[in-house]
Formats: sequence, structure tokens, C-alpha cells
Amino acid sequence: MAARVTLKSEAQGDLVRAVVDATADMPANELRSPGVLRALLERLADKVLPTSDPLRMASLRGAVAMRELLSADGGALTASEVAKVLDISRQAVDKRRKAGQLLAVELPKRGLLYPAWQLGETGAPLPGFAQVLAALRDHDPWAQARFFVTSNDRLNDQRPLDLLREGALTPVLTAARAFGTHAAA
Repeated sequence: MAARVTLKSEAQGDLVRAVVDATADMPANELRSPGVLRALLERLADKVLPTSDPLRMASLRGAVAMRELLSADGGALTASEVAKVLDISRQAVDKRRKAGQLLAVELPKRGLLYPAWQLGETGAPLPGFAQVLAALRDHDPWAQARFFVTSNDRLNDQRPLDLLREGALTPVLTAARAFGTHAAA
């Protein structure tokens, strides 16, 4: 049974990798087109996921969500690319990630990727970014990334990322501390 779980996990990793590779050059507006992306995903899924897999469509939706997070606001950067932007070593980039100053998400067999949107116009991390990451520390990196680029009802349906860019740290911190909890009815 454990071998099957490993195989399934490998197949899902293959799907995510295939989606990222196949859509790397697609503009964001095309990625949001359900017809185009769904057709592409179904073709990819036929190659890497068994048609009898009851979670096949959930895997497809997960792969789409991961791809959208990686393509949001400038895409994703490797550690080497972040190091170049910040004019520091790759080891220093990893040290900052481990210290909660930078956010990286992991793709199977591709390693860590850093969303470009966490770096402001000057190339430095957005002011307050590390504080918000600290408030989100109980969530995995994919959930943290989703928090930043998804509109939030606690922020009048604005994205935390946009408010951080405007310098509105306090409401973003409040929303981050409440992330994953339900408001009282």
C-alpha cells in the first residue's frame, strides 16, 4: 500500500511539473481562461495520472492553483535569481528564507521557487513582508503564498500584496493573524 501512495505522489508531482513546464510562456490572461487551461491539463493528466484515479480532477485543480500562484505578479525566481536581485549569495538567500524573511514554495524535482512579487520595485523585500510571514508561520508556504495574492474579505476584497505595496501593514497583519479562521456569525 505504501508503494501505491508513493507512486500517486510521484504522479502528482509529475503533473505539477508538467503544468509548470507547459505553461511557462503563457501570458497570465491565457492561464485564467478555463477552456484553454483545462484542455491542456486534461492532455497532461492523461500522460501522468491514471484515468481511474478518483482524485484526478482534484489533482488537476491543485496543479492549476499552483501554476496560478507561481505566475502571479511577476512569476517565480530561483534562489540564484533572487541572489542576483538582492546582490547576495545563494546561501544568504536560503538563510533569509529559513529566518522567515523570504518566501519560497517547493515543487517536486524542481526545488524551491521564490515568488517575485515579494520583492518591491527596489528589489528589496516589501516593507513589512517578514512580519506578515511571521504571522502566517503556522501555515505551509503554499498557503502563505495564496494569502498574499488572493483577495481577502477582511481587507474589503483587496489582496494583501496590494495593500503591502501601498504601505498598509496593520490591516494586512490583522488579516494574516486571522488567516484560516472563520469569522463569527
